[in-house]
Amino acid sequence: MDEPTTEEAVQRGRALVLADLAADGLAGPDEVSRLEEAVSHRRWWAGEWPRGAVFVPGLLAQDMQDALLETHGPWPRCPYCADEPHPLDVEPELGEDPHWVCGRTGRAAAPVGSLASARR
Repeated sequence: MDEPTTEEAVQRGRALVLADLAADGLAGPDEVSRLEEAVSHRRWWAGEWPRGAVFVPGLLAQDMQDALLETHGPWPRCPYCADEPHPLDVEPELGEDPHWVCGRTGRAAAPVGSLASARR
């Protein structure tokens, strides 16, 4: 399969992260503005390193975790560890096909973009 273009990777990553934000009720104007800022940065980043375009979805997910930390706390919360709330991690940190994973148990919750399935 051909590598995605920079713009394809950025738009795919944007759509996946937006779906995860919506799954947690965090797709309001402020959150979408923050996502657009991250998209702009990652568009530049992938333009500088086109072979890294496949990493953009996971990087955008991590960017949003950082952006939401001060306003919404850790996001997204692990659905498995209710007794000790903590955020899910993106794995691999820099790789293709990123997933939300419980950092404590190693249990995969959902691929990035499919967080709604972990919330059922």
